[in-house]
Amino acid sequence: MNDVLKQLSDRLGGIAYGGDYNPEQWPREVWDEDVRLMREAGVNLVTVGVFSWAFLEPRPGQYEFGLLDEVMDLLHAHGVAADLATATASPPPWFSLRHPEALPVTAEGVRLSHGSRQTFCPSSPAYAEAAGRLVERLVERYRDHPALALWHLHNEWGNHNAHCYCDTSAGAFRDWLRDRYGDLDGLNQAWGTAFWSQRYGDWAEIVPPRATAAVPNPTQQLDFWRFSSHALLTLHRREAETVRRLSPGVPLTTNLLVTLEKKVDGFSFARECDVVSVDQYLTAADPEAHIGLSLDADLARGMGGGAPWLLMEHSTSAVNWQPRNVAKTPGQMRRNSLAHVARGADGVLYFQWRQSRAGAEKWHSAMLPHGGTDTKTWREVTALGRELRALAEVRGSRVESDVALLFDWNAWWTLEMPATPSQDVRYLDQVRAWYEALWSLGITCDLVHPSTDLSDRRLVLVPSLCLTSDADASSLDAFVREGGHAAVGFFSGVVDENDHVRLGGHPGAYREMLGIRVDEFFPLREAGTALLSDGSPARVWTELVEPRGAETIVSFDEDPSAGGPVAGHPAVTRNAYGDGVAWYVATRPSAGTLRALLARVCREAGVTAAAEVPPGLEAVRRSGRDATYLFLINHTTRDVPVRAKGTDLLSGAVADGAAVVPAGDVMVIREDGTPPSER
Repeated sequence: MNDVLKQLSDRLGGIAYGGDYNPEQWPREVWDEDVRLMREAGVNLVTVGVFSWAFLEPRPGQYEFGLLDEVMDLLHAHGVAADLATATASPPPWFSLRHPEALPVTAEGVRLSHGSRQTFCPSSPAYAEAAGRLVERLVERYRDHPALALWHLHNEWGNHNAHCYCDTSAGAFRDWLRDRYGDLDGLNQAWGTAFWSQRYGDWAEIVPPRATAAVPNPTQQLDFWRFSSHALLTLHRREAETVRRLSPGVPLTTNLLVTLEKKVDGFSFARECDVVSVDQYLTAADPEAHIGLSLDADLARGMGGGAPWLLMEHSTSAVNWQPRNVAKTPGQMRRNSLAHVARGADGVLYFQWRQSRAGAEKWHSAMLPHGGTDTKTWREVTALGRELRALAEVRGSRVESDVALLFDWNAWWTLEMPATPSQDVRYLDQVRAWYEALWSLGITCDLVHPSTDLSDRRLVLVPSLCLTSDADASSLDAFVREGGHAAVGFFSGVVDENDHVRLGGHPGAYREMLGIRVDEFFPLREAGTALLSDGSPARVWTELVEPRGAETIVSFDEDPSAGGPVAGHPAVTRNAYGDGVAWYVATRPSAGTLRALLARVCREAGVTAAAEVPPGLEAVRRSGRDATYLFLINHTTRDVPVRAKGTDLLSGAVADGAAVVPAGDVMVIREDGTPPSER
């Protein structure tokens, strides 16, 4: 177990439970009610000070900590620990007035104005200095406060200001490029500047990929995204250095956005944290949003190397920022929260504690809603608090999986640049399709970086990895040769880390391992389909695949009117390679076809489900030293029987070989020391 998180959970006496607390929005007389109701709800951890810079430093260099002193003292007196934020996510109005050059600039050259949050250029020296002074004063003051349990750096790095195109950013971009390439010859080679007469002869000629007449240089764009993520990471490291120097005994974290935003490389930030924390919000328009939730949770666990992690933010009900902000139905919040715990979270926190009455997020739900304690949400919040206390023994256990799904922000950025073969190929669509097939089979996977050690896995999935380095491609190749199983999706392995096409035939880096050669891509027209040999439809993409040792498992229909220009050619191949097996999927099959295919792939790889369950019932197992815990979450409207043996920690009911999970309900079966073969 992550020792840092163990110390935190031991201090809290169980799973962390709470949310963002913003007392500065309320009169002092409300605070006493807040802490009383926190204890009633079972809250043991709140995030404080995220957006309080204007209160902590109302004028330049004038620090006022009286309000925060009182809040911290009040929390401690009522047994609530603090995740204390550094407050740097929202500079106050005086900063923007004094430093207009620090306001971010769009690709079109428009300088943005103060009036929301994260309104600063990540490369601004003035911002770095002002934020650094604030963090230093804050840490010096509260490092020994008894309420302090965790330092919370910034808030959602890069959510609104990841990319700034101002002259300051341009200079910082050039410095970053010098460090990366050494000289202009190296940069010109990497960027392929022989194309369109773009060759650079002086560093001063290089600017960010601002709005221009045609398609910008793809590698310039990719490097700018890399630089922009690194600029924010530099700020994070600066805050982390201050915290570790002045408050060495207190762990630090920051709330990462997993798949909510693609602007920063989550893996790089996770490596700089003592505890991985994430924010996760459902997409209301998605009827299967709970599967996207599980994907984000498995990515959070992957970012932390498999260790338990914290759910820093999610919502009790509706959010405020989607086109249609749909409220959660009765029981949905409970299922959502416990699904995160099932997948490794040792903390369940929300934005926010008390619902705001003014401001941009006043219609965002909270633990204590506008209607107060006589509400559906409050009753569900207090009930969940009791259940989390009943699950205290689960903390510290781990989710173990034989399956890794390779996930990379660099590949995400590259795939969705302009001028690719099809704008319909979207990174998360591909990842989600493969993930959903596994989810429906009850098979848990870790979403991990391609450089991760794969030696302890049985199966590796590569649904969409157009960009891969030689080293990472060699790692997967060795994994298969040494007995592992892998499945690769279309348009993977086609470019190197500089977004240069790998020559000799696609799929480039994986061609030998897969035993195929792709002659040409044939992406489908909008809403187009192609039939497969099993009669099922395929969408988005087709390829002209030539087997070079691989066997054909499924082909495109032989009739050109159904199979298109690749009629009769392979759509799914299987290649025995060394001691292992490598599969290739050259299209986007229907959900049912992909599910059946991955079921076969898993079966051949020796991968088994946490439990045999029908679609709609989520099954995940956490393993501890003395027991395992089978989480069964029923997202359907019918009761579902499941083979299980043990005691349900939520109801106390004993399952002697079988259990029935009621519609919309959750069970957490403590399986004690029962071997898997006897369950």
